[in-house]
Amino acid sequence: MTETAPRWLNPEERRAWLAYVQFSTHLSDQLNRQLRRDAGVTHADYTLLAHLSSVKDHNLTMSELAERLKITRSRLTHAVTRLQESGYVERREDPANRRNQLAVLTPAGMRLLQHAAPGHVEAVRRAIFDALTPEQVTQFAAIGEAINTALQRMDADSDDQEALPWRRR
Repeated sequence: MTETAPRWLNPEERRAWLAYVQFSTHLSDQLNRQLRRDAGVTHADYTLLAHLSSVKDHNLTMSELAERLKITRSRLTHAVTRLQESGYVERREDPANRRNQLAVLTPAGMRLLQHAAPGHVEAVRRAIFDALTPEQVTQFAAIGEAINTALQRMDADSDDQEALPWRRR
């Protein structure tokens, strides 16, 4: 077996990569602090609730939700249990397939989202969109879409589908 030489990043690619790592970590921290301060939830929990709010009947199977969030089903179970204890989510048996459980957004969860959304959107606007020109916003969207497409292709081409986080228990 012949090893191929690593394709090292050139200086501009390294600059872009390090900028991404730094801003994504900092952005995650900023959004987490803002949501904890203003709504008492983490950014991860807010995102979970937002996914449920965006679908018909405000419910998804646990497997669908894990795939949308790109997390393990075990981690999702812990998050849903925590949100269930707070009254923001309910777990129900799926009438279409009794082997599945549904995560269902409660009215209290919807009220929490409605309370938290204005501050969250303002934090996103201040951190990202106020710092970019309209042309950069268009580029940012195109870059994000291109990277997501590449990642989806990598997932589809994976020899080990169990390695995908949302398929692990």
